[in-house]
Amino acid sequence: MNAYSFVQHLHSGFRYIVLVLFIYTILMAFLGWLGKRHYTNGNRLSNLFAMISAHTQLLIGIVLYFLSPLVAFNSTTMKDPVTRYFTVEHWVMMLIALALITIGHSKSKKVVLPEGKHKTITLFYTIALLIIIGTLAVGKISIFK
Repeated sequence: MNAYSFVQHLHSGFRYIVLVLFIYTILMAFLGWLGKRHYTNGNRLSNLFAMISAHTQLLIGIVLYFLSPLVAFNSTTMKDPVTRYFTVEHWVMMLIALALITIGHSKSKKVVLPEGKHKTITLFYTIALLIIIGTLAVGKISIFK
């Protein structure tokens, strides 16, 4: 197995860990917000681990970006949907999602009321997850045309 293949499989498999952590975190934050529950250390750790998993996925993705034969910088990059997706669209949208995750986590730490903490995490993490899922869906459409 070469380096590209290994990192590609790692990046592909790790996304499920990220997805499970985000769904759990968003669900707990949503229930905490609507149920006016206390903000516990478990909530804080869930938020933190979800954010760390997303950052880890980014780091794996950066390595993959430089190893990938699907990333190209030439005159046909923007004309080919697959090359454009992997060279430009995927990482830009994921970076936007990661920025939202980081901002949401940071803002939630500054909020005093538990409902506000839960609400901030719910909104920022959900928007980020929707961007991630939308970007992946567009990628699937672009690749399989």
